[in-house]
Amino acid sequence: MKKIHRSMVCVLSLALTTLSLQLIGCGTFSGNNSIEESSDKVDSGEKVQNIIKIDLNDHQTFNDTNNDGYGEFQGWGTSLCWWANRVGYSDKLTHAASELFFDAEKGLGLNIGRYNIGGGDNVTDFALSDVDNPSDFLHEAHIKRSDSIIPGYAIDITPIDLSLHPEEYYLQNFERADFSCGYAWNYNWDADKNQINVLKAASQKAGNAFIAEAFSNSPPYFMTISGCSSGNKKPARNNLRDDSYTAFACYLADVIEHLEKSGVTSFQSITPMNEPATDYWSAYSEKQEGCHFSPGESQSKIITELNRELQNKGIDIIISSSDETSINATISSYKKLSPEAKDAIARLDTHTYHGNKRKELKETALDAGKNLWMSEVDGTFSLGKESGAMEAALGFADAIMQDMNGMYPTAWIMWNAADMHIDSTNEFDTLTRQEAENILNNGEPFWGVAIADHDAQELLTGKKYYGFGQFTRYIRPGFCIVKSGKDTLAAYDPQNNKLVIVTMNSNSNDELRRFDLENFDKDISEITAIRTSGAMENGENWRDVTDEDNIKKSNNFFSAQANAYSITTYIVTLQ
Repeated sequence: MKKIHRSMVCVLSLALTTLSLQLIGCGTFSGNNSIEESSDKVDSGEKVQNIIKIDLNDHQTFNDTNNDGYGEFQGWGTSLCWWANRVGYSDKLTHAASELFFDAEKGLGLNIGRYNIGGGDNVTDFALSDVDNPSDFLHEAHIKRSDSIIPGYAIDITPIDLSLHPEEYYLQNFERADFSCGYAWNYNWDADKNQINVLKAASQKAGNAFIAEAFSNSPPYFMTISGCSSGNKKPARNNLRDDSYTAFACYLADVIEHLEKSGVTSFQSITPMNEPATDYWSAYSEKQEGCHFSPGESQSKIITELNRELQNKGIDIIISSSDETSINATISSYKKLSPEAKDAIARLDTHTYHGNKRKELKETALDAGKNLWMSEVDGTFSLGKESGAMEAALGFADAIMQDMNGMYPTAWIMWNAADMHIDSTNEFDTLTRQEAENILNNGEPFWGVAIADHDAQELLTGKKYYGFGQFTRYIRPGFCIVKSGKDTLAAYDPQNNKLVIVTMNSNSNDELRRFDLENFDKDISEITAIRTSGAMENGENWRDVTDEDNIKKSNNFFSAQANAYSITTYIVTLQ
């Protein structure tokens, strides 16, 4: 895997004078595309509902590794937490997932996987004196979701007898000991084999383009104040003990070192926190691990401690921060970091579940000289409620366009690729096959882009999956996201001189749209149109509609019909 070093993240001037050129003359379209040429305006005699200007001169230059003035988009991805932990037991499901999500030819072509380093709980004996009804928790995992019980690696956790001198103590029998936190422990490197199976398969399927980021939801239970990896008893308070920052940093660095040395994968980055400024994370939660880190001193301390331990091990890896749930909180948390912590991080990671200050976050990252990722979001997005199967797909497309056009991040990563499961052997949070098919056929908004059927050992997909692919299959790593217009995302491929335009129509009527390419100094030589629309049974899924999309061009424009309730990708070859 190609690592992106801190020195490669640069901010260049947006004034690309060499690219401020006009398109002169008209090229001849090649191939069998059904494209008409006209000396008149393409909307002559037709009503153009939407004129979209593609502006090559308006883009950001995050991560300009080629030093060519173009911002380098790094890719699309998914968190592996928690679906990989749920499906990785099965070779068949693991292979299906790697092909469906990470294969660039057969699937979505995702190339980023966010690996969750689990903290792990002691489900038989933790802080029971603090629990109202200890019998409810004894010998039973409190997390009830079938996928989110992420195992930790630490085992044989033993309190250190601080009255003994280290030389007199038997610490040589432990892989790690921390006298500040008062514990010694070993590692079970097979603990997280399900998620590791999927991580390996994803890395192999995506090939050299694969980027792995590690992140943590919580420290191990014995480093926490509550004794539980789901959070403090008071959710708005820190849960990492004051004496355990170094121990937690060592734990994370040890895991990264082992996974890289054992050949699982190489990691480009790591973030030690997940939505840390929130009050979501409460002890004994039935949902997941989580840990509050207050902005400022607490977040700064874990960043600097992790940076120190990675340097001690000679691990060359980016630290990113802070994976806040809100765009606005990402800005405020970054501003409150200490100078040392700011210097230690090379990228801002944000979730976009909440907040609206996309432009301000973009400018914050540019001013700081940091790369920017949209590192997690999903939800029950909805547009075109009368569209049937396309409702969730259109809503998801709209969320992508808002983030990409509003922030120009170099990566866009969804949460769980498969968030729901069919499993007749599991009593918790599972669907029937019929319920799953109804969701997909009716376009009901749902989390994830696939549903895992453990009974049939297969993954089920709907229009949300194919709608996502209208972006991921055609806007690829190395492209540059450029300014476009309403309901549109555009990217330029400087290596192959191609422009990719994704446009959606969430309305009930077809719309004629004109795309203005006058910023380019090239003629259009070919246009390919790929579309997703209609019902699951007989609709279009990544269908080549070039010969029937009534594409026309004249001078510096081309026009095409955006069908009702559709997502269409235009691949424009320039010469």
